[in-house]
Amino acid sequence: MILDGKFGKYGGAFVPELLIPALEELEKAFLKYREDKKFNEELEYYLREFAGRPTPLYHAENLSEKLGCKIYFKREDLLHTGAHKINNTLGQGLLAKYMGKLRLIAETGAGQHGIATAVIGSLLQIPTEVYMGSEDVERQKLNVFRMELSGAKVIPVSNGSRTLKDAINDAFRDWVSSADTTHYLIGSTMGPHPYPTMVKHFQKVIGRETREDILKKEGKLPDAVIACVGGGSNALGIFSAFVDDEEVELIGAEGGGEGLKAKHGATISAGTEGVLHGSLSFVLQDDHGQIAEAHSISAGLDYPGVGPEHAFLSSEGRAKYYPVTNEEAIRGFKLLSQYEGILPALESSHAVGMAEKYAKENKGKTIVVNLSGRGDKDVDILAKLMEVKL
Repeated sequence: MILDGKFGKYGGAFVPELLIPALEELEKAFLKYREDKKFNEELEYYLREFAGRPTPLYHAENLSEKLGCKIYFKREDLLHTGAHKINNTLGQGLLAKYMGKLRLIAETGAGQHGIATAVIGSLLQIPTEVYMGSEDVERQKLNVFRMELSGAKVIPVSNGSRTLKDAINDAFRDWVSSADTTHYLIGSTMGPHPYPTMVKHFQKVIGRETREDILKKEGKLPDAVIACVGGGSNALGIFSAFVDDEEVELIGAEGGGEGLKAKHGATISAGTEGVLHGSLSFVLQDDHGQIAEAHSISAGLDYPGVGPEHAFLSSEGRAKYYPVTNEEAIRGFKLLSQYEGILPALESSHAVGMAEKYAKENKGKTIVVNLSGRGDKDVDILAKLMEVKL
C-alpha cells in the first residue's frame, strides 16, 4: 500500500488476503480523486445544494445561562438525512461512481449512516444494500422505513449481539465475494486502511467550518470541543481543525451504559488493545480476546471498538475520553430540548451530557459541542425512558 495507515502503532489493515487487492484499489482511487478538480467540484456542489452545507455554529444562549459557560452547537443535525453521515456517504458514493462500481453496501447501527447511504444510492442510481443488526432494526423502525423508501434493501443480521458489530461482520463477508463490482461504504473512522483516513477526510469539513465560524464570532479559539464517540467520525471531523492547538481541550463522550453495564459501551475508557474489523485499536474484550458486547441506550454508540486515530489521540494525551451514562445522556437530551427547542439524537445527547459535566467544573469557558444528529429517530425510545428530572 502507498500509505501504511498507522496512527502511531494503531490502525493498519488486518484483513483476509482476498481483500488486500480491493483495499489497494480503493486507496489508489482515493489518493487520486481527493486531488482531482472535477471530483472536488462535484462533491462541493452536492454538499452545498443537496446536503445543505455549510451548517450553522449556533450560540445556545439559554443553555449557556443555565450551565454557566458560553456554549455553541455545530448544527450537523440540520443536514439532509439528519446527521453528519451524509458528508462521508457523498464522498465515498462519488468515489464509487468514479471507480465504476455497480453496487453499494453499508452497515448501520442507529440507521443514520444507512439512510445517508440509501439516499446517495438513489441520487447516483447505484443499487444499495444495508446490513443492520436485528435488534437495531427493531429499535430504529423509522430509519429502516426511510432506507426502504429511498430504494435500499435492508438486511437484518441475527448473529451475535444483533447490533452494529455483527452488521459490520456480514458486510465484510459480502465484500470479500463481491469486491470487483461492489464498494463497501463504511460509515465511520474504523476498519482497515484506507477507511479511517478516508472517512476523516470527508468529515473534516465540519472542523474547517467550525474553526472559521468560532474565530468570527469570538475572535479566539474555544476552550473545549466536545463530540460523541462510537466509531468516531463526527468527533474526528471536528477535532481535526483543532488538534494542533494545544490550548483547546478535545473531549470525546462515549456510551457508558448503566448499572452493572456501565462503561460497557465506552471502548477507550474500559477497553484494551486488540484487533477488530481490520485495525489495531482499543476493543472491549474478555481475558481470552473474545469480543464483548457493548451496551448503550444509543444504537450508534453500541459498538465494542473505536477508530484507531482516537486510540492514538488518547494514548498521546491529546484528547480525553469519558463514559457518559444513559441517564446523563437522557438528561442532555432534555436539557437541549427544553432550553433551546432542539431535539438531539441519542448519540449527540451524550455530548450534551458531557458538556453539562464539563461546565460544572469550568465555569465561564467557551465550549463547542458537535451536534452530530437530530433526535426524531429516538423519540419512541425516549418516551419510554423520560423519568430524568432537571
